[in-house]
Amino acid sequence: MGAVTSANIRASRNAGPGEMLRFWRGRRRRSQMDLALAAGVSTRHLSFVETGRSGASRELLGALAEELEIPLRERNALLLAAGYAPAYAERPLDDPSLAPIRGALEQLVAAHEPYPALVVDRWGDVALAGATVGALLDGLDPAALGPPVNVYRVCLHPGGLAPRIRNLAQWREHLLHRLERQVRVTADGRLTALLTECRGYPGPPADTVTALPSAAADVLLPLLLDSPAGPLAFHSTMTTFGAPHDVTLAELALETFLPADDTTRAALQVLAQEAATPGASDSTGTVPLST
Repeated sequence: MGAVTSANIRASRNAGPGEMLRFWRGRRRRSQMDLALAAGVSTRHLSFVETGRSGASRELLGALAEELEIPLRERNALLLAAGYAPAYAERPLDDPSLAPIRGALEQLVAAHEPYPALVVDRWGDVALAGATVGALLDGLDPAALGPPVNVYRVCLHPGGLAPRIRNLAQWREHLLHRLERQVRVTADGRLTALLTECRGYPGPPADTVTALPSAAADVLLPLLLDSPAGPLAFHSTMTTFGAPHDVTLAELALETFLPADDTTRAALQVLAQEAATPGASDSTGTVPLST
């Protein structure tokens, strides 16, 4: 696949439905024959749709989008380009209709205390975070904190957590790879700009690269972080919604950081106690890190 550029991203958004389908088929490296067979149409008809010689029904566009694994936000754009209404709602997380979902997310984040947990969106912006997360970010350069707080920026910005990450070389590579994958999946211009920005942040000098504990590195890449409570070691997990039918929910993920050793587990207890001050969190134990 060629490099993502602003030109082909604009083409995928502003062109007709045929051009958009061709764009996504190219990104997924699917042939017309392969896609047509999977969607139950003739290669000839798909070719006509892609060139604009034939229209496509709403049902066919839905089937093609499903086969191409087009994100919900871009599926709506495809339907709009073809003259159809969007299939998926897009509501902010604080919309009253999403109150049960937000409440469930707040409970999940709070339930992970004293272990850091946060809810991030498609771009890595933090929507919800536990009080321990706020304690770990204390004292960082405001330039690295947004608003909104962005997990990629706050980790890799030289005024952010980067100087505190003892295995910055490995963690930087991990985050850039994750961001690159998001760009490949979504063709999102904002993500592409963020990737360019993060690639521009300095990495650690070669002679300061931290060797990872072999036992941890053989299983999971740990995050080794210096903190006011001492050195911490985490393993991270990501959780997403199953079968979402809302753009916002489809783009949310719960990221949790679990202690990789007993020292970290004890230190997090200390940090949580220090963070539990009046006004530091709401009744759910979460703090709003984004605006």
